[in-house]
Amino acid sequence: MSTASTRAHVFQIDPATKRNWIPAGKHALTVSYFYDATRNVYRIISIGGAKAIINSTVTPNMTFTKTSQKFGQWADSRANTVYGLGFASEQHLTQFAEKFQEVKEAARLAREKSQDGGELTSPALGLASHQVPPSPLVSANGPGEEKLFRSQSADAPGPTERERLKKMLSEGSVGEVQWEAEFFALQDSNNKLAGALREANAAAAQWRQQLEAQRAEAERLRQRVAELEAQAASEVTPTGEKEGLGQGQSLEQLEALVQTKDQEIQTLKSQTGGPREALEAAEREETQQKVQDLETRNAELEHQLRAMERSLEEARAERERARAEVGRAAQLLDVSLFELSELREGLARLAEAAP
Repeated sequence: MSTASTRAHVFQIDPATKRNWIPAGKHALTVSYFYDATRNVYRIISIGGAKAIINSTVTPNMTFTKTSQKFGQWADSRANTVYGLGFASEQHLTQFAEKFQEVKEAARLAREKSQDGGELTSPALGLASHQVPPSPLVSANGPGEEKLFRSQSADAPGPTERERLKKMLSEGSVGEVQWEAEFFALQDSNNKLAGALREANAAAAQWRQQLEAQRAEAERLRQRVAELEAQAASEVTPTGEKEGLGQGQSLEQLEALVQTKDQEIQTLKSQTGGPREALEAAEREETQQKVQDLETRNAELEHQLRAMERSLEEARAERERARAEVGRAAQLLDVSLFELSELREGLARLAEAAP
């Protein structure tokens, strides 16, 4: 009996690498908690299409781990795999995790009760009758073909051709999934490069603002130097013959003052120019080079993205052609079966008419 249900994207760990996740489908599936009264156990069930994607028996030793705000996972030692669920919101993940703890506690109590009562559970028993079993496989040509297999007729050449076409169709689907994965990876890389390009543009704008501020400061210093030169020139005025030696001393003081001001001017100029301008120029060139490199990389990724899109379209077209070929083969098989049926009926009539 179902105790709780939710919808989530189902993943399984890659058995080869034990690191990457393999999605069970492109869309979210229904994931439910079931109580198996026959075996007195709790299960997590998720059915996709005609097969059970998840059929995990909850044990007291299991642990459901939240790896992010919307993703959680648990390991099933009996199935020798790790299941992962991606939810639409953090609230759904929290509710599923809380229900997992409740079911695990109920499984622990059921195990203790079973051990105390001396009851034995057989792992060969299946799910209870009220649970939803996986749907039976239906052949591509309807129930007539299924009856033919049950009669173990090996005369028709259709099954070999049909298996070959099914294999071609499955290979086309795997190739399409791989192309789509690479396509999404390129899109993600393109988005990252676009973000880096925006950051580089913002840094370049900041450098421009700092350069303008330094230029304004240099202009202000030039104006200050001009004011000091004008002030020094205005102080050097003739005071008349009455001053005598005092006038000569004043001229010497003014000349010393002018020299001091000149030295201050040279110091200010060396502070505003020289190494700082060279450093700023080098930093501007480096920023421009980075921007150019990012633009070049972005253009290459766009070219690769367009190539991947063309390859994806070709893979989809090949898949459609394979489907059409499967349909034609199915029609030919139906015709062959019909002719075989007529031939059997004719032979039967001949046998009955024979003395």
